[in-house]
Amino acid sequence: RDLTLLALLILGTVFGTKLWARSSLSGIQSHFQVDKRKGFSDETFRLKINVENRKFLPVWLQIKVPIPRAIDSSSGERELIKEDSLLWRQKARFEWELILRRRGVHPIGPPMLRAGDLFAFFSREKETEEIHQIIVYPRIIPLKKFSLPRRDFFGIPGSKSAVRDPIYILGTRDYQNGQPAKHIHWKASARHHRLQEKVFEPTAQEKVLMAVEVSDFAGRQAEEEFERTLEIAASLAVRMDKRGCAVGLVTNGAIFGGGSPIVPIGRTPEQLPAILEVLARLQMETQGDLLDVVRRGLELRWGVSCVHFSLQADRTIGPAGEFFRQRKIPAMFLTCRPDLMARKDRSEAWPKVIGLDDISFPKNRSTKEPQSP
Repeated sequence: RDLTLLALLILGTVFGTKLWARSSLSGIQSHFQVDKRKGFSDETFRLKINVENRKFLPVWLQIKVPIPRAIDSSSGERELIKEDSLLWRQKARFEWELILRRRGVHPIGPPMLRAGDLFAFFSREKETEEIHQIIVYPRIIPLKKFSLPRRDFFGIPGSKSAVRDPIYILGTRDYQNGQPAKHIHWKASARHHRLQEKVFEPTAQEKVLMAVEVSDFAGRQAEEEFERTLEIAASLAVRMDKRGCAVGLVTNGAIFGGGSPIVPIGRTPEQLPAILEVLARLQMETQGDLLDVVRRGLELRWGVSCVHFSLQADRTIGPAGEFFRQRKIPAMFLTCRPDLMARKDRSEAWPKVIGLDDISFPKNRSTKEPQSP
């Protein structure tokens, strides 16, 4: 009789815990969130998962969150795992501190929920559908002082000049009495059902287009030099934005997640974050010819200067230099390898070729990373 009771007790426990585990995931609600989705390398952010047991049956719960190699946890774990027991109608929060390590767009998740009886004899698991993409901007590094080529419509009259550049429009506003009728923006007026006039940028403002040539990096698999080039491009964009310049970006590389490889030249609060996001999403994969991208997607106006980035001083610089010269656009060519071709093969654009080492400090020099724009 004692053995029979023991056997029945064991069988009842087994079947009971199996039924318990079968219904353990029902009524479990989870919410996956991060405190920031964009940042620079070496910045930290917090990942939180709130879980609620909405039934009267207590459960044992385990959560696993996969993270990419470009993101580290402060504890050194490669897979985030935590577990807890939830009583009826109880809530729990799981938190991790993560560190951004490498530029790019990195997915985190989806979390894996595993629940069972309180003894963890049997369990069931399910994968949630929540995934967060973390955008890591290129590292901002210190740059040496150097001058950019520029050309203004009215020369350089000074920052307080009342002369406005009539070919470079900053935006629109309600029409002010006394303004010339030629400044009325008729399309915007029809859209807003009231007269709108064009707002122009002052001629003292520099207008710089940054062009990133990806083909050489992709052909030679120069990943390290590609990342360094993007760091310098991002650092230059930050410097020019602080100086009040109008900045734009164009590239012939593939953009992760789609989107345009062009950020038109402008001077708005959203301009710098847009440029940094394109640089963060830029992949070392060529999507056509850079000059074709410029011809199709950009209207280069008077007063624009260009800074061209490439891997090495090769034959792509010659056509690019001729393209900008025909349009009377001053251009500067920055390369990782400026001295790989013989002098006899160089065109008139070659005297303006500068190595990245000439404008940047050594890698071991420490610098404080800026906050996300």
